[in-house]
Amino acid sequence: MQQVLKLLAFAWLGLLSSQPVWAIGTTAGTDITNTATADYFVGATPLNATSNTTTTTVDELLNVTLVGQDAGSQVTVGPGDTNQVLTYQITNTGNGTDSYSLTASNLVGDDFDATAIAIYLDDGDGIFNAADTLLDGSNDPVMNADDVITVFVVADIPAGLFDGDIGNIVLTVDSNTATGAPGTVVVGGGDGGTDAVVGASGGTDSATESYVVSNVVVSLLKSASIVDPFGGSDPVPGATITYSIDVTVTGAGTATGVVISDPIPADTTYVNSSMTLGGGPLTDAVDGLDGADFDITAANTITVDMGDLTAGTQTITFDVTIN
Repeated sequence: MQQVLKLLAFAWLGLLSSQPVWAIGTTAGTDITNTATADYFVGATPLNATSNTTTTTVDELLNVTLVGQDAGSQVTVGPGDTNQVLTYQITNTGNGTDSYSLTASNLVGDDFDATAIAIYLDDGDGIFNAADTLLDGSNDPVMNADDVITVFVVADIPAGLFDGDIGNIVLTVDSNTATGAPGTVVVGGGDGGTDAVVGASGGTDSATESYVVSNVVVSLLKSASIVDPFGGSDPVPGATITYSIDVTVTGAGTATGVVISDPIPADTTYVNSSMTLGGGPLTDAVDGLDGADFDITAANTITVDMGDLTAGTQTITFDVTIN
């Protein structure tokens, strides 16, 4: 039984240690009190004495972290695009309440500078929309210890850019109480009139995310080959037509959600289970296995969901017979 209890205790400690911890220790403004006592005897008489109580009020430690949230820290854009969004997350890792000023700017040395740069505070859904608040310098966000907020940097992309061009945006967050060398003290600047002490972050942090220009283009090239019932290549009734569709992606970046559809021509009949992609067979049924299907009841169309594609060529084939 004792062994079981020990295992449970270790498991509980492990669970506690796995919880996220951001803030630095005890909350600012907390009073730490201490009183000493003495117990003694005079002869057979027990006596005691109590010291005065010392009170130490915890100062506010100024710490903040800023992390980009876009996968790979790059967002694909096109020349002339407007309102393109970069996403950042700010955490108050100090031990008190603080407000923060935010600045966003283009980095020197990349391929282009974004324009009309603005910063918005997320309304809580993690998606940039009209409900988000423009941060114009007069409404800096106020954060309690451990608070996490999402902010969006929104900008326009210049026209006339080239495939693969990079534009970097750096967002900087500064404590409005103080920034500077760790250990710098602001007398009376903390919560409840405590002193504020600049923490390891210097009261500031920055993160860079990037726009990458993509002139991605998807092109289709379709060809047909014929085999007739007599071993020739004449398009007679009973002949089989094999259609090939070359799906080619050019340019940097990703073409997302590519779906290829091709109606079966009039006066022909689709050959069951003849679809292939890259030489591999595809299923006709709408089964979720490969994103391909043949719908004879409605559109009499083959459909291939190719998902997200980068530069390269893939080939779809399917067969029909001439009625």
